[in-house]
Amino acid sequence: MQFRVLICDETTLVRDGLRTLLDAESDINVVDTTDNGHRAVMLVRTYRPHVVVTGLTLQGMLGIELIRRLLREDLDPVPRVVVFATNEHDDTLTHDTLTNVLHAGASGLLTRETSRDDLVAAIRTVASGQAMLTPRMTQRLLDWFRQHKTEPDDMLQPYAAALTEREREVLLLTARGMSTEDIGVTLSISVATVRTHIYRLRNKLQLRDRAQLVSFAYRAGMMQAEFDLANN
Repeated sequence: MQFRVLICDETTLVRDGLRTLLDAESDINVVDTTDNGHRAVMLVRTYRPHVVVTGLTLQGMLGIELIRRLLREDLDPVPRVVVFATNEHDDTLTHDTLTNVLHAGASGLLTRETSRDDLVAAIRTVASGQAMLTPRMTQRLLDWFRQHKTEPDDMLQPYAAALTEREREVLLLTARGMSTEDIGVTLSISVATVRTHIYRLRNKLQLRDRAQLVSFAYRAGMMQAEFDLANN
């Protein structure tokens, strides 16, 4: 199968560089590139890409708004979005930005330090219906929560409280960036069982993928509670 990819970024050099990298892969077809969010919506309607790679800032529309717009469209296939941020040390890449990107519906979050192999792997991963967060981005979220206390979203508390103990364990390990295999080893359960728990979590919490599960764990205050418990 060949995956159709649309690239959106305000910088020509970034767009051209990404296209060159991805076009070298036999199973990836870059259908077009653009620096404009409104044009991106039109291109998605025309080409029906499996994956949209976008920066956080575009002409006419922020990247987060583009994600929301695309997920409101009645499209088949529903495009999976990978956010390609500036770099992991950029001050604009705040905790709020990270969690908002995930909550908006992004399936992947990469920085420009990402290697070519990791970029290609991310495209394939999200195109197959999974989520992709680099270890560095996951660690950035963890570090932020260790240093700051934030108020959990009260509206999410009933959903968090309804989880079983095992579901909480799987969710928290997912939010720490662990792979399905690592979660299985940590909890001494099979990979198939981990996948079943993740599937049930997505249904119970009405979330699309692992990226939104990570966002939920942070926004519901579950990660902060873990840090507080560990520090007491």
